[in-house]
Amino acid sequence: MTAEIEQAEEQREDAFSKWYIDTVLRAELADYTPVRGSMVIRPYGYSIWESIQQFVDRELKATGHQNAYFPLFIPLSFIQKEAEHVEGFAPQLAVVTHGGGEKLTEELVVRPTSETIIYDMLRKWVGSYRDLPVLLNQWANVVRWEIRTRPFLRTLEFLWQEGHTAHATDAEADAEALLIVELYTRLIEEHLAIPVLPGMKTESEKFAGGDHTYTLESLMRDGKALQMGTSHNLGQNFSKAFGVTFLDRTGKEEYPWSTSWAVTTRLIGAIVMVHGDAKGLRLPPRVAPIQVVIVPIWKNDEERSRVEGLVGEVQSALAGAGLRVHTDWRDNVRPGFKFNDWELKGVPVRLEIGPRDAENRSVVAARRDTGAKDTIAADQVTDAIRNLLDNVQRGLLKEAREYLAAHTSTADSWDAVERLLIDPGGFVWVNWCDSKACEEKLAGLKATVRAIPLKVEERPPTGPCVCCGEEAQFRVVVARSY
Repeated sequence: MTAEIEQAEEQREDAFSKWYIDTVLRAELADYTPVRGSMVIRPYGYSIWESIQQFVDRELKATGHQNAYFPLFIPLSFIQKEAEHVEGFAPQLAVVTHGGGEKLTEELVVRPTSETIIYDMLRKWVGSYRDLPVLLNQWANVVRWEIRTRPFLRTLEFLWQEGHTAHATDAEADAEALLIVELYTRLIEEHLAIPVLPGMKTESEKFAGGDHTYTLESLMRDGKALQMGTSHNLGQNFSKAFGVTFLDRTGKEEYPWSTSWAVTTRLIGAIVMVHGDAKGLRLPPRVAPIQVVIVPIWKNDEERSRVEGLVGEVQSALAGAGLRVHTDWRDNVRPGFKFNDWELKGVPVRLEIGPRDAENRSVVAARRDTGAKDTIAADQVTDAIRNLLDNVQRGLLKEAREYLAAHTSTADSWDAVERLLIDPGGFVWVNWCDSKACEEKLAGLKATVRAIPLKVEERPPTGPCVCCGEEAQFRVVVARSY
């Protein structure tokens, strides 16, 4: 890669990064704190997280999972019991050495993930095949000492749900891990309106301490991939490390097979990067804190009194239909300022009601995604707005899919990989040998293997490894990523 190309790439990345951070801050999703790398999630941003929570929590409970809560502090010795686990997380651990003014007899780790503490408890709770499966989930915060941070995408502390399950067979554990992949796919595509590529991680990219990792990858508008969620088949690794055993149906002592899986507040950052534009956010209606904003327009008290009745009627009708609606009665800013403000915050539909609209018993509806406007009769507003919100939801997903298609390529040479990662950027399909040396060479392009296809028919290579020319093991997607 030439110095000129590298400089152009850095400038593009810097511009996108600045736009992203400005949008997060100005739209009041989050704000910085005095602690480096941490953030406050503001009410508007937290409401998006609550919508994600509600969907995931409902789906998990429908499939037999139960919520629990495990401690924030974990003995350091627990982390050290599983060799791969400690090696993978060691650089990110926050360790507590003192408490109550005294040095601790055993150092504690601030939760980076909960496999170890959960498996210490399962040692007490599981003894027979009748105790399986164990299907647990917790909503919690975790701490990972990241070097380079960015709001929502990578912070020292973030929110997530982490599921942990134990099963009598490896087949049951794998079915569980894939069930979660399907659940996350529906969340990301149907609710966040973001197309997703499910796949498997390579051996070097899998979860530390797991047998294999399923991943969900999406493409941001700067051509970089973002890992949206993961689901891990942990095999018997943690069961063996913590001495968790059960008697199977034949009376044989066995170690349970386990899974863990998570999505995080990173998904909010993905919504910004996939759907945002120069004006700010464009929120999918299913997760938007406010789906419809009503902006009354008046010049004097007489005009205000003329619009109040219809505004109240429309507000009540939409709220009664279960829609999240807000009326902006601010009298210290002009309507144009309000329009820009709600566009910045990504509200899917804006309704304008002025004196003439009140007289005609109609409203003007403006879509945030396309900017298109239409006039709707007041007595038809509920059904019309429901349909409009559905159209916005579908439109955002369609637009994101079109971007993904335009930024998905196939490379049959190393030169092509290097070129396509820059123009058009995005996902590049290649034949891959799965060697450490080739992954290291790929890292020189600031890229990684993002996913091995889940569908068996998509895995077979069509030629030699694009990197070294040796026999390829499978086709994979490579990309630059966050």
